Amino acid sequence: MSKAIITCALNGVLTDPRQHNVPVTPEEMAAEARRAHDAGATVMHIHLRQQGPDRGHLGSWEIDLSRQVQAAIRDACPGVIINHTTGVVGPDYQPALDCIAATRPEMAACNAGSLNYLKLRSNGQWAWPPMMFDNPVEKVQAFIDVMTEAGTMPEFECFDTGIVRCVGMYQRNGMFSGTAQLNFVMGVASGMPANPDLLPILVDLAPEDSRWQVTAIGREEIWPLHRRTAELGGHLRTGLEDTFYLASGEKVGSNGALIEEMARTARDVGREIASVEDARTILGLA
Repeated sequence: MSKAIITCALNGVLTDPRQHNVPVTPEEMAAEARRAHDAGATVMHIHLRQQGPDRGHLGSWEIDLSRQVQAAIRDACPGVIINHTTGVVGPDYQPALDCIAATRPEMAACNAGSLNYLKLRSNGQWAWPPMMFDNPVEKVQAFIDVMTEAGTMPEFECFDTGIVRCVGMYQRNGMFSGTAQLNFVMGVASGMPANPDLLPILVDLAPEDSRWQVTAIGREEIWPLHRRTAELGGHLRTGLEDTFYLASGEKVGSNGALIEEMARTARDVGREIASVEDARTILGLA
């Protein structure tokens, strides 16, 4: 079987460092990237956080901060691939476009469709006010255009089956060219469930020449999905953005432990772990 690329999602956008041990500063992100890299991750998916006391739970699009974070990670992990977030709710997404244009990461998330982003508490009340994660076609095209100009590979984030089908239409319409890189995001309460039985359907719906990976959101129940992803030849992702829990149910405080378990999962089904050089070749970034 082909080698498995492991992506580490270092910190995410919603987790509060006052409650969870997520990295915020460039130095913290570099140290976590090093732990993940030592365990087998060759792609680092990054979110920027505002700096300063009591502000690390807030997102940022500051260009200088992005450069600092990327430089710190590259110094800690030579050759590692940076995958930059671009997720923005609402029409004011120019700062995200500007950040990608200025810093030119090798890869960036490209949210490929809209989703009612919902979650219920056990008492039936909303966990947060209902919101629309809006990604209309013109917004998707704006990100594709900026990424193309920057030499950045879009990774199409797909939260539902119809969004997977949209990526194929974007390709046939000429919105982008080349091999599609898809990320099946599973486990968001109002999106696709973290159900391994869905994977063959999603792979069948994806463009024929595409590469794909899975982002699994949840606790220990997500690990059978990771194993099935590895069995079917997909690439792998985990990190403190996606979960704090190993398959045993143990809670972790570092990305390193999550990546170690992901590497074991891949090796258990006969997959070798891609090196940085392997990953660049597989992704066409060599």
